[in-house]
Amino acid sequence: TGMTGYQEIYTDPSYFGQIIINTHPHIGNYGVTDLEQESEKPKFSGLVCKDFSEVFSRNTAIGSLQSYFEKWGIIGVDGIDTRMLVRYIRNKGAMNAVISTESQDLDFLKSKLKNVPSMAGLQLSKLVSTQKVYTLGNDLAKYKVAVLDMGVKKSILDHLLLRDCQLKIFPSTTTFKEMQTWGANGYFISNGPGDPEVEKEAVETVKQIISENKPIFGICLGQQLLALANGVGTYKMHNGHRGLNHPVKNLITGLSEITSQNHGFSIVAESVKNCENLQITHINLNDNTIEGIKMKNNKGFSVQYHPESSPGPHDSRYLFDDFISLF
Repeated sequence: TGMTGYQEIYTDPSYFGQIIINTHPHIGNYGVTDLEQESEKPKFSGLVCKDFSEVFSRNTAIGSLQSYFEKWGIIGVDGIDTRMLVRYIRNKGAMNAVISTESQDLDFLKSKLKNVPSMAGLQLSKLVSTQKVYTLGNDLAKYKVAVLDMGVKKSILDHLLLRDCQLKIFPSTTTFKEMQTWGANGYFISNGPGDPEVEKEAVETVKQIISENKPIFGICLGQQLLALANGVGTYKMHNGHRGLNHPVKNLITGLSEITSQNHGFSIVAESVKNCENLQITHINLNDNTIEGIKMKNNKGFSVQYHPESSPGPHDSRYLFDDFISLF
């Protein structure tokens, strides 16, 4: 739904393997730039839009979106009534799809579509996580934050760096024992793609962090992993939450926030209410799904939405400060 931000969406690892529908009518009209990458390259599989523009107007752009797609082998289709299509998905739910330049035969395309697996049960974090440990930030930084990379966005890391943190980023399958040797002040569990229920190694790592009562902050998939580590289940949503205009209420302050969201799974509300160690902190004002939780007996919390929201509203950036205050 965003008027801007298509490049940030395309490079967000949480969109790995998905076809994205941009409902704003003009896509590509301001080109691309290296400054708006959330990862090293596009992570999505295809684009559906209404009007695709090869002409871009921004002087700071390094090229067109068309040349960017050609460089990375991304396919797209335009001339689609995207608002009609979104209404269809809203009613029918998120679904698999195929884009083809080879055939318009429906039976052939349906046979291809049958080979596309359901998102439920897919472990995708290993495909987007770093393969080796690396460090960001100054050795003289005030804080040290260990990041479990399930598909982390660059803007999240940037917000932690802005708060005088040195970061060590670990692969998604890293054990707590391996992370612990660095002596971090706190632990961040990142966003990422796929079904949280199959992330057994990451859930075990989060359980160990909790058992040591270390400060912990999770975003999106990170929230789902924190919930699972506390015995709370997750489920695949009918159509998920996408876009940068979702209203969320902070139950602690009573204030509302306009948020940027991208998730197809959520945590089970009744399980949270029955969990002695968890408190609901945020709810979605559209459908009352849980958008934030905190642990009562441990130094940890999480949100389902994206407070780094680049681009998007800045209403929720206080959460990074709340994390730092736990150290």
